[in-house]
Amino acid sequence: MGTAFAIVLVFVGCCSNVVSLELLVRQFPGCGNIVTFAQFLFIALEGFIFETKFGTKKPAIPISNYVIMVTMFFTVSVINNYALNFNIAMPLHMIFRSGSLIANMILGIIILKKRYTASKYMSIALISAGIFICTIMSAKQVNLATEGSEEQGFYPLIHWLIGISMLTFALLMSARMGIFQETLYKQYGKHSKEALFYNHCLPLPGFLLLCTDIYNHGVYFSQSTPTVVPVVGLTMPIMWLYLLINVITQYVCIRGVFILTTECASLTVTLVVTLRKFLSLIFSIMYFQNPFTTWHWVGTAVVFLGTLLYTEVLSSVWAALRGSGVKARKAE
Repeated sequence: MGTAFAIVLVFVGCCSNVVSLELLVRQFPGCGNIVTFAQFLFIALEGFIFETKFGTKKPAIPISNYVIMVTMFFTVSVINNYALNFNIAMPLHMIFRSGSLIANMILGIIILKKRYTASKYMSIALISAGIFICTIMSAKQVNLATEGSEEQGFYPLIHWLIGISMLTFALLMSARMGIFQETLYKQYGKHSKEALFYNHCLPLPGFLLLCTDIYNHGVYFSQSTPTVVPVVGLTMPIMWLYLLINVITQYVCIRGVFILTTECASLTVTLVVTLRKFLSLIFSIMYFQNPFTTWHWVGTAVVFLGTLLYTEVLSSVWAALRGSGVKARKAE
């Protein structure tokens, strides 16, 4: 029951979160900071009440370690959202972040001196190829969209390349954070709910550096078209409603992943998250009519094929099919 409930939370929460984020970004492309702040504030308040019992429960992991983790987490979250300001389409954003396996493997080899099987290296090659295809095709679309302008598309392309550089940096930083978190869990034990709270609570003062941008977008949101909230019957600006939905679905998504990690093996968790990303991508393309060429589809398929190969899902399925075939022949 717990596993099925967690999978429902992941699919409903994460997919709904992508939709609400795109609704926000399409209206105000630079609203990443206020979205991130709202998510952090909501999760921090929930953790303060239910995890730390209003600050009376001491952390199992020293605060100094959380400060390091939080610095990386805050940087990754802000950069990922801010990259949307640089002509980065939502489908490319999702595909690019699916390359986390690449960054984890590279840093695992460099920092932890890990070695992997041939299938793992093959999967990384597939994921790299898929992201490369999608990135190149998106670059061509940037050029086509600005063709004939005075700058001949040069400055928009540079603008887009900055966004790609930001996503790359965030990808590597996220992988480094994962390795650091893994070492902490080995030393102090697993405390995922505690880490979730401190990762969202400690960075809150950092948003003071972004307070002007957050305030300005709060004003923009307040000036958006009023709408009636279903069931409740209250009237509020539609952008604030989108933000509220985004914050709630983000919390549901994170909670679903947490429950899943306690109920299932990491292989199942990775498979569920991968399928969720794929469904989010398909919905984003269909519903919002994002530009997506045949080559984009090829790149996407290669990325997810590489991800499934990395998690050894394909080999497990093949082994199961071979086993059922052997049993059938014996029955005959």
